[in-house]
Amino acid sequence: MLDLMPSLGNWQPAVSGQRCAVATIVGTGGSVPRPLGTSMLVSEHGDVLGSLSGGCVEGAVVDAALETLRDGGTRRELFGYSAEDAFAVGLTCGGELEVHIQPLASSPEAMDFALLTSLAGHHSTAAVALIRRLDAGGGAVVVHDPVRFRAMESPDLARLVGDHPATVYAAAAQLEPLLQGGRAGMVRLAPPDGCSDGPDREAETQTEPITLFVESRLPAARMLIFGANDFGAALLPAGKLLGYDVTLCDARPAFSRQSRFETADQLVTDWPHRYLEAEAAAGRVDGGTVVCVLTHDPKFDIPLLETALRLRLAYVGAMGSRRSHRQRIDALLADGTPAEALERLHSPIGLDLGAVTPAEVAVSITAEIVASRGRAGRGHASLAPLKDGSGPIHPTPEHPTHETRSNELCSTHEPRQENPWT
Repeated sequence: MLDLMPSLGNWQPAVSGQRCAVATIVGTGGSVPRPLGTSMLVSEHGDVLGSLSGGCVEGAVVDAALETLRDGGTRRELFGYSAEDAFAVGLTCGGELEVHIQPLASSPEAMDFALLTSLAGHHSTAAVALIRRLDAGGGAVVVHDPVRFRAMESPDLARLVGDHPATVYAAAAQLEPLLQGGRAGMVRLAPPDGCSDGPDREAETQTEPITLFVESRLPAARMLIFGANDFGAALLPAGKLLGYDVTLCDARPAFSRQSRFETADQLVTDWPHRYLEAEAAAGRVDGGTVVCVLTHDPKFDIPLLETALRLRLAYVGAMGSRRSHRQRIDALLADGTPAEALERLHSPIGLDLGAVTPAEVAVSITAEIVASRGRAGRGHASLAPLKDGSGPIHPTPEHPTHETRSNELCSTHEPRQENPWT
């Protein structure tokens, strides 16, 4: 649901007060086009915001959402590929999607539209989480600081799961890793005997598990671009497209203050190494930070790379020809940079895509960044056109649904799912 928040405030059907339903991917299996938590809104007139599969199942989801609006209930739909019936609605990629659909309203069974509106006020890169109850209990809780959230101290969570200490404790053990890891996933809790569905509901014993769906978004990782030039101007929007919080830094005011760089989240005029040292000392860089050195000038590059290679960063790349690269390595070694640290330096920067123009080079750089974070340990030698490969296109993490169960229900997891210009 968090993926729709930046657009919700401007979506006319919602603004005009139309009744709407929200459909969310809550389970996946095999190769699927979109991850857990991806949502789509459907208005009572059939208008749509968002997409779940890129077209495979959207029509059927719209029909189910309209039915939900007619009867006011919630439903779970499973979409997959059927070899027996090739014309059935499903995923042609061969995967499975489990989709939860519920109306937006103020009733217990519905998702509270006012709650979603409050979420829409968050910046698209701000940390926030949403915990939704998918079973008959209904309701949701917004978490404004997922990393520091302590479930046992949250009265809102206690009310959501029924105010029973044992259930809250079980929820805390499973929710916090998802929240603090910035992940989406399902948590099922078996309520203790005699636990009612909530303080405002009939005091009857609940036999069905409490089902919670968590979506957590941590602050955006940072991309630090050093070099106010044509390549920096092209890389800036590419970095933002990947979801990074982008800073552009250059020591030369005449360059850094050009209007074409004003879309950066932060625009800094300072010596690159001095700025990076200050940000590291302030705790504003971490293991997710990406550093792209595009200044192509030894007086900036060498001290900056010495600083960057001392830090635990996700990626450090530097622009330059192969001759420049060799000179750079010699200078860094002479200044005491360990040889093992130099192995983490991506230089010349980018993948060999045949890039020539600044825009193409930006694609080359971002491709290498994605490859370095998504295929850790596999190396770039494994990168090849998809048409020449085999096996699943989408990576299958060990526990893609992050589904956990507590108490007597279950204690195990079931798996679901070189540049020519240099």
